[in-house]
Amino acid sequence: MAYSAVNKNLTLINFPFKNKIYLIHFILSITFTNLFRSIVYCLKSSENMMSFLFSCFPLGSRLRQEDFPPRIVEHPSDLIVSKGEPATLNCKAEGRPTPTVEWYKDGERVETDRDNPRSHRMLLPSGSLFFLRIVHGRRSKPDDGSYVCVARNYLGEAISRNASLEVALLRDDFRQNPQDAVVAVGETASLECQPPRGHPEPTTFWRKDKTRLDLKDDRITVRGGKLTISNSKKSDTGIYVCVAANMVGERESEKAQLSVFERPVFVQRPVNQVVLVDESVEFRCQVHGDPPPTLRWKREDVDIPRGRYDIRYDKEDFLLRIKKASISDQGTFTCLAENRVGKVEASAYLTIREAPQFVVRPRDQIVAQGRTATFPCETRGKPQPTVFWQREGSQDLLFPNQPAQGDSRVSVSMNGELTISSVQRSDAGYYICQALTVAGSIMAKAQLEVADALKDRPPPIIRQGPSNQTQALGGVTVLRCQASGEPEPMVSWRKNGASLLGKDPRFSLLDHGSLQIESTKLSDSGLYTCVATSSSGETSWSAFLDVRDSTDLVDFMSHNATVLPGPPSKPEVTDVTKSSISLSWEPGPEAGSPVSSYVIEAFGQSVSNSWQTVADHVKTTDYTVKDLRPNTVYLFIIRAVNAQGLGDPSPMSEPVRTQDISPTAQGVDHRRVQKELGEVVVSMHNPVVLSSTSVQVTWTVENPSQFIQGYRVLYRQTSGLPSPGPWQIQDLKVASERDITLSGLKKGIVYEIKVRPYFNEFQGADSESMTARTMEEAPSAPPQQVTVLTVGSHNSTSISVSWDPPPSDQQNGIIQEYKIWCLANETRFHVNKSVDATIRSVVVGGLQTGVQYRVEVAAGTSAGVGVKSKPQLIILGAELRDVMTGSEGNNSISDVVKQPAFIAGLGGACWIVLMGFSAWLYWRRKKRKGLSNYAGKKSIYMVLHQHRISNWLKHRTKEIYSAQMEIGPIYFNSLCTDVHQLC
Repeated sequence: MAYSAVNKNLTLINFPFKNKIYLIHFILSITFTNLFRSIVYCLKSSENMMSFLFSCFPLGSRLRQEDFPPRIVEHPSDLIVSKGEPATLNCKAEGRPTPTVEWYKDGERVETDRDNPRSHRMLLPSGSLFFLRIVHGRRSKPDDGSYVCVARNYLGEAISRNASLEVALLRDDFRQNPQDAVVAVGETASLECQPPRGHPEPTTFWRKDKTRLDLKDDRITVRGGKLTISNSKKSDTGIYVCVAANMVGERESEKAQLSVFERPVFVQRPVNQVVLVDESVEFRCQVHGDPPPTLRWKREDVDIPRGRYDIRYDKEDFLLRIKKASISDQGTFTCLAENRVGKVEASAYLTIREAPQFVVRPRDQIVAQGRTATFPCETRGKPQPTVFWQREGSQDLLFPNQPAQGDSRVSVSMNGELTISSVQRSDAGYYICQALTVAGSIMAKAQLEVADALKDRPPPIIRQGPSNQTQALGGVTVLRCQASGEPEPMVSWRKNGASLLGKDPRFSLLDHGSLQIESTKLSDSGLYTCVATSSSGETSWSAFLDVRDSTDLVDFMSHNATVLPGPPSKPEVTDVTKSSISLSWEPGPEAGSPVSSYVIEAFGQSVSNSWQTVADHVKTTDYTVKDLRPNTVYLFIIRAVNAQGLGDPSPMSEPVRTQDISPTAQGVDHRRVQKELGEVVVSMHNPVVLSSTSVQVTWTVENPSQFIQGYRVLYRQTSGLPSPGPWQIQDLKVASERDITLSGLKKGIVYEIKVRPYFNEFQGADSESMTARTMEEAPSAPPQQVTVLTVGSHNSTSISVSWDPPPSDQQNGIIQEYKIWCLANETRFHVNKSVDATIRSVVVGGLQTGVQYRVEVAAGTSAGVGVKSKPQLIILGAELRDVMTGSEGNNSISDVVKQPAFIAGLGGACWIVLMGFSAWLYWRRKKRKGLSNYAGKKSIYMVLHQHRISNWLKHRTKEIYSAQMEIGPIYFNSLCTDVHQLC
């Protein structure tokens, strides 16, 4: 036995012994060493001397040859055990004699029932260590540790591998409990929990209403402690509990309520309505949702107060009722519904129509031949009535600003006023003013009587006109106007050029012609004009009224007629020339402050039909009026001015005619005409823009000439064209006038203007050019060539919109921006965008797939946004590639993937990969020993297999290319699927 052991040790050591003496010495030392260890082991393990002799020396002093040292045949395994539960650490050893087994924990011998009968650890006959229960406390953990078993007999010992025994743990408190959640149907719901600490780490799952969730539902995913439910349904509502479990048991979190509600959805939307004034109107809307939404009405984004409007529920409808609609009710009414998960709104527009009514009716008139007849006709209504005139018995209709035909003397202004110039006897008759809207029509008739022309009958004289005033808010203001004339003149008033009476009951005309304004408002401030009209002509007088808050009013003055200066004496004519008349007069009686200056007014029978101021700030009692028309009869009146204002006029002068030296009647020297015209200097004032199509041009003349027959106003377009346009000409044939209105201009365009005097075919020097830009308006045409394309892949949420500007003649100004509207069926999906005028295309993102959008584009100037383009319809979704107008193709990457060259190239790459894999497999097989025959067969098989794949790829590529030419792109994933099946 000793030899066997020694021989075994020698074999294991494999030491190269060179000398037999050394070998014998080594064997003896090993033998005695083992013998000593065996004796010591026997002494330790034997209970008495007899057992020591029999166990250690069974055959006396000889060792048995069949004995062998212990070896571990079953090592203990790591254990995780719950506290208080039994556990077993297995250990099995072989040896002869049968070895004894001991256990060690963390290097210290384990006490078992053999050492202490009360111990909870038992050493089983097999050598395993059995725990009746695992003892584990906060402070004492006697069973938790690293264990080894040691098997011994007299020939040696064997030690097992380490095995750890750990006590399982699961605490009670969750690190994070799930919280109540509210989501809308279709949204993703998430509940999160963090399980309590434990060993081993606990797993988590969820219970809904005490039933474990079925994870087979594709909508439900659990990652860690997070529960996610996509595309939530009403059935997902319930009580959810997070459960943590390990071998210790289960722990439940606090309960969390998941509520799945429905967003509000319109069942019935309010619709646009059109009603007449004083009619009743109803708006209805019906909304479903869970929980039932709260509803309210808004007008122009402001909540509607109850009282003026009747708001109530009518069965399932939410009703807004207006019993008697008024003009102020016109606007947008919005039904707004809201619950915990959403809000929707729908709007409808209420249009109020008002039947036409007369503000100022036309009145019968008696007008002298050669004079101008004016018939006012002002109306109101909703929409604004269209006013036109018709002479009784005639089929011709006269509309405002209708282009004059030939030498027509009849015109209608924008405010409906009919004007007949140079009245003739044939103009006598009845004239009918008619106003028409979709809400109705009205008409009024007035008679024109033509009297003999009376050359000695001047136009009316306004003896006392209105004066500039500053008045307090809320008071009563009187603007004076006393007129006289033959026949008796009719007095009317205008504010800022528009007829005033009849529009506001606070304004009234007193018996003597003055205007009274009650309860003055800040909006009453403006320029007021008194107009005195008769068959002999028309005279006007203007003054400015400034209404202020009393707290801002320091001082204001109301004119008193008793302190105005008295009228001067009748003016006397002292000298007359071809273009001037000298006058002198005597001062009138003074009242109040002294006279500071005089104002001279003149009337020329062939020049105009009203009195004109020809001189003011005259400090002396004589004056020469210049720049008069030759061979023309004039009348003059003088007024005195003091600190309180303008006094009554003097008596009219005797008619006086300027000298007749008309060059056309006497024959002229052409060189003289050209010389005098060349010395005339015309100085233009800044043009005044009146509207989007008209400009007023005024000028003064230095070194006037008797040969000035009139003025030629030249103007041309300088913006909106590559180069300035051609000059256009408008002649003013009255040499004494210094202003003209250019009409029919383009909107938002810069014009260059200059003035040139002329006499027959002779022309003087041009004035300096000045420019004016007409007012802009919103474009009257939409952008052109609007194109809508999808961007990116088939499930993209972006589109590209491009366009061209509106036609240049309909831009009506400088384009400053473009607005793009992407309008869906529901307002929550609307997407709008604005870009600079230099941009012609834009990418609009954030759209919803599966929703139909109407894409519209409009251009905007400083005056507002113009006409929208025709809607382009587009639906973003998996089945739709491009929806466009006037465009083909898509530059997306998917088009490249569909190309035959790309497919063939990718197929070739796949073939090369298969070849490389086959070569590697062949080399690996060949290395194995004893498998050369198989490797040879495999090589042959792989060559045949590669040949088969190569032929298949060539054939398949041809088929793909042929199909590509016939039916369009084929996706490469079908090719890869076929290759996979072949392999």
